[in-house]
Amino acid sequence: MYKEEEYLQLSGIQHFAFCRRQWALAYIELQWMENVRTVEGRLLHEKAHNATIREKRGDVIISRGLPVSSRELGVSGECDVVEFHRCAKGVPVIGYEGTYNVIPIEYKKGRPKQSRIDILQLATQAMCLEEMLCCEIPFGCLYYGETRHREQVDITEEVRAEVRSMLGEMHDYFSRRYTPRVKWSKSCNACSLKDICLPVLGKKKSACQYVESCINEERSD
Repeated sequence: MYKEEEYLQLSGIQHFAFCRRQWALAYIELQWMENVRTVEGRLLHEKAHNATIREKRGDVIISRGLPVSSRELGVSGECDVVEFHRCAKGVPVIGYEGTYNVIPIEYKKGRPKQSRIDILQLATQAMCLEEMLCCEIPFGCLYYGETRHREQVDITEEVRAEVRSMLGEMHDYFSRRYTPRVKWSKSCNACSLKDICLPVLGKKKSACQYVESCINEERSD
């Protein structure tokens, strides 16, 4: 179990899954830059996180910007939206009659991704809610701003294991204040931190490689 002062930001798992260096620059070295993609994403989340909006539609309670945390995982953050659906076997909700199933919903700009980075963030939210509410959450939903479509995502044991493993790695990096070296990929072009990270350096030869190439050239002469 982690102490509260050891908690990491829940949203960081998506950045870590995308690029470990990006996460370390943003969450350990506290360096950040905005680009069009990050601004669009922030505006979408601000609307979803508007805690002044609380709705009840029939048997569904909709909560926005709900704070969550987990001592087991060592994270804290907010869920964009959590829906409570009334059912016979669920958990009680303060101020409302009956019991409810819990469904976390994460808002993302753009379209569904081929990678699982969004799923990992959603699963982390679900695992926090399970610990807080003493319930089981078999699935959540991802809503994409470009497609305006909600996708149901199963929170499988495989995904849960990946979340635990990745958060363990994040805690290790954070405790050591470790920032991974540059490793260039095509994804670097869309990263808001590319001017800080300088991924192009990862495509250059190391000093050792440069010296070896010079020696080889002399030998060939």
